Amino acid sequence: MDLKNEKCVMVIDENLPAGLIANTAAIMGITLGKQLPEVVGADVTDQSGNCHLGIIEFPVPILKGSPEIIRNIREKLYEPEFQEVAAVDFSDLAQSCKTYLEFTEKMAGTPENQLNYFGLALCGPKKKVNRLTGSMPLLR
Repeated sequence: MDLKNEKCVMVIDENLPAGLIANTAAIMGITLGKQLPEVVGADVTDQSGNCHLGIIEFPVPILKGSPEIIRNIREKLYEPEFQEVAAVDFSDLAQSCKTYLEFTEKMAGTPENQLNYFGLALCGPKKKVNRLTGSMPLLR
Protein backbone atom coordinates (compact mmCIF):
# COMPACT_ATOMS: atom_id res chain seq x y z
CA MET A 1 0.00 0.00 0.00
CA ASP A 2 1.34 3.41 -1.03
CA LEU A 3 0.52 5.47 2.06
CA LYS A 4 1.32 8.75 0.26
CA ASN A 5 -1.51 8.15 -2.17
CA GLU A 6 -4.01 6.79 0.35
CA LYS A 7 -6.72 8.70 2.15
CA CYS A 8 -9.02 7.80 4.99
CA VAL A 9 -12.11 9.76 5.99
CA MET A 10 -15.14 9.19 8.12
CA VAL A 11 -18.54 10.57 7.16
CA ILE A 12 -20.92 10.73 10.09
CA ASP A 13 -24.54 11.85 10.35
CA GLU A 14 -24.26 15.36 11.75
CA ASN A 15 -27.71 15.08 13.38
CA LEU A 16 -26.69 12.32 15.78
CA PRO A 17 -26.12 13.17 19.46
CA ALA A 18 -22.46 13.63 20.43
CA GLY A 19 -22.30 10.25 22.18
CA LEU A 20 -23.50 8.37 19.09
CA ILE A 21 -21.10 10.32 16.89
CA ALA A 22 -18.21 9.32 19.15
CA ASN A 23 -19.40 5.69 19.32
CA THR A 24 -19.80 5.52 15.54
CA ALA A 25 -16.30 6.90 14.95
CA ALA A 26 -14.75 4.55 17.51
CA ILE A 27 -16.38 1.41 16.13
CA MET A 28 -15.57 2.26 12.52
CA GLY A 29 -11.97 3.14 13.45
CA ILE A 30 -11.39 -0.15 15.23
CA THR A 31 -12.86 -2.08 12.31
CA LEU A 32 -10.81 -0.13 9.77
CA GLY A 33 -7.64 -0.81 11.77
CA LYS A 34 -8.39 -4.54 11.70
CA GLN A 35 -9.10 -4.45 7.97
CA LEU A 36 -6.02 -2.34 7.10
CA PRO A 37 -3.35 -3.01 9.74
CA GLU A 38 -0.64 -1.72 7.39
CA VAL A 39 -1.84 1.88 7.88
CA VAL A 40 -1.03 1.70 11.60
CA GLY A 41 2.51 2.77 12.43
CA ALA A 42 4.96 0.98 14.69
CA ASP A 43 4.84 1.43 18.44
CA VAL A 44 6.83 4.41 19.72
CA THR A 45 8.80 5.09 22.90
CA ASP A 46 8.76 8.42 24.69
CA GLN A 47 11.83 10.04 26.26
CA SER A 48 10.99 8.40 29.60
CA GLY A 49 11.16 4.95 28.02
CA ASN A 50 7.41 4.31 28.06
CA CYS A 51 5.91 2.51 25.07
CA HIS A 52 2.87 3.86 23.19
CA LEU A 53 0.99 1.82 20.62
CA GLY A 54 1.28 2.96 17.01
CA ILE A 55 -1.45 5.08 15.49
CA ILE A 56 -2.57 5.53 11.89
CA GLU A 57 0.17 7.12 9.78
CA PHE A 58 -2.01 9.85 8.25
CA PRO A 59 -4.93 12.07 9.33
CA VAL A 60 -8.52 10.84 9.30
CA PRO A 61 -10.84 13.82 8.85
CA ILE A 62 -14.36 13.44 10.19
CA LEU A 63 -16.82 14.88 7.69
CA LYS A 64 -20.44 15.75 8.28
CA GLY A 65 -23.18 14.29 6.18
CA SER A 66 -26.88 13.68 6.21
CA PRO A 67 -28.42 10.22 6.16
CA GLU A 68 -29.18 10.74 2.45
CA ILE A 69 -25.58 11.67 1.60
CA ILE A 70 -24.22 8.72 3.57
CA ARG A 71 -26.62 6.31 1.82
CA ASN A 72 -25.67 7.75 -1.58
CA ILE A 73 -21.97 7.22 -0.88
CA ARG A 74 -22.64 3.69 0.42
CA GLU A 75 -24.50 2.81 -2.78
CA LYS A 76 -21.63 4.12 -4.94
CA LEU A 77 -19.20 1.93 -3.00
CA TYR A 78 -20.91 -1.17 -4.42
CA GLU A 79 -19.90 -0.07 -7.95
CA PRO A 80 -16.80 -1.70 -9.52
CA GLU A 81 -15.13 1.72 -9.86
CA PHE A 82 -14.77 1.93 -6.07
CA GLN A 83 -13.80 -1.68 -5.28
CA GLU A 84 -10.35 -0.50 -4.13
CA VAL A 85 -11.89 1.63 -1.38
CA ALA A 86 -12.19 -0.17 1.95
CA ALA A 87 -15.49 0.78 3.54
CA VAL A 88 -16.81 0.30 7.04
CA ASP A 89 -20.43 1.20 7.66
CA PHE A 90 -22.24 1.54 10.94
CA SER A 91 -26.03 1.52 11.09
CA ASP A 92 -28.91 1.87 13.48
CA LEU A 93 -29.31 -1.90 13.33
CA ALA A 94 -25.72 -2.47 14.49
CA GLN A 95 -26.00 0.14 17.23
CA SER A 96 -29.16 -1.45 18.61
CA CYS A 97 -27.68 -4.94 19.11
CA LYS A 98 -26.36 -6.19 22.43
CA THR A 99 -24.27 -9.07 21.02
CA TYR A 100 -22.48 -9.83 17.77
CA LEU A 101 -24.67 -12.90 17.30
CA GLU A 102 -27.77 -10.71 17.50
CA PHE A 103 -26.18 -8.36 14.95
CA THR A 104 -25.37 -11.13 12.47
CA GLU A 105 -28.85 -12.63 12.78
CA LYS A 106 -30.62 -9.30 12.33
CA MET A 107 -28.41 -8.33 9.37
CA ALA A 108 -29.17 -11.63 7.64
CA GLY A 109 -32.88 -10.77 7.79
CA THR A 110 -32.67 -7.10 6.83
CA PRO A 111 -32.55 -5.78 3.27
CA GLU A 112 -29.79 -3.21 2.71
CA ASN A 113 -32.30 -0.51 1.76
CA GLN A 114 -33.80 -0.71 5.27
CA LEU A 115 -30.51 0.13 7.02
CA ASN A 116 -30.15 3.68 8.34
CA TYR A 117 -26.45 4.47 8.25
CA PHE A 118 -24.93 6.50 11.08
CA GLY A 119 -21.57 6.68 9.34
CA LEU A 120 -19.04 5.38 6.86
CA ALA A 121 -15.27 5.07 7.14
CA LEU A 122 -13.45 5.02 3.81
CA CYS A 123 -9.83 4.29 3.07
CA GLY A 124 -8.32 3.94 -0.36
CA PRO A 125 -6.75 5.77 -3.28
CA LYS A 126 -6.92 9.54 -2.67
CA LYS A 127 -8.54 10.29 -6.01
CA LYS A 128 -11.37 7.83 -5.43
CA VAL A 129 -12.00 8.88 -1.83
CA ASN A 130 -11.96 12.53 -2.93
CA ARG A 131 -14.43 11.74 -5.72
CA LEU A 132 -16.83 10.43 -3.08
CA THR A 133 -16.25 13.01 -0.34
CA GLY A 134 -14.13 15.88 -1.71
CA SER A 135 -16.60 18.73 -1.19
CA MET A 136 -17.92 17.67 2.21
CA PRO A 137 -17.31 19.92 5.23
CA LEU A 138 -15.65 18.84 8.45
CA LEU A 139 -17.87 17.78 11.35
CA ARG A 140 -17.24 20.33 14.11
